[in-house]
Amino acid sequence: MASRPDLILASASPRRLALLNQIGIEPEHLVPAHVDETPEKGELPRKLAQRLADLKALTAQHKARSAGFGSGALVLGADTVVAVGRRILPKAETMEEASECLRLLSGRAHRVFTGLTVLTPSGAKRQRVVETRIRFKRLSNREMEAYLASAEWNGKAGGYAIQGIAGAFVVKLVGSYSGVVGLPLLETADLLAGEGYPVHFNWLNQSHASGV
Repeated sequence: MASRPDLILASASPRRLALLNQIGIEPEHLVPAHVDETPEKGELPRKLAQRLADLKALTAQHKARSAGFGSGALVLGADTVVAVGRRILPKAETMEEASECLRLLSGRAHRVFTGLTVLTPSGAKRQRVVETRIRFKRLSNREMEAYLASAEWNGKAGGYAIQGIAGAFVVKLVGSYSGVVGLPLLETADLLAGEGYPVHFNWLNQSHASGV
């Protein structure tokens, strides 16, 4: 394993880190990439998710190299966008934004796009966008008020986190559950393995540790 590349996760999200840990991956470095997430004029949700994943990965790579590390590392960037039709929902920062998101999502289908970008030490870029379709139940006023009071919506794309209270609103999901949380695990593992990252190495260690 001497040639094992380091991994930089271009995020400070505890959800994305927990998802990587779930499949036995522990990034050597966490490099938050704070970028302007404002959609460009007329930009479609899928395009926005990929552009922001690219931008986060590139930003983290530049920060790491400027700080003197990461020259031989893979960099993983991701971004999640929630959309109703062509309308991109915000990462709710106020009660008003969260309330508007809930009204738009109530009783309707929507799509969640998560863009992935892996940058290699040689300068190659691997990309993927994962789309998941979700339908919410029709929410009563009482449900909306209680959810807004929970403040779970704060900073979440579309004003909700499927792994939290809002999981009780989901009637149907077609696609990647982990992608909605923030990192589609199948596609992430495939991209990293394709660039020589030993995705399965810790699985063997875990099986030995558990006595399997």
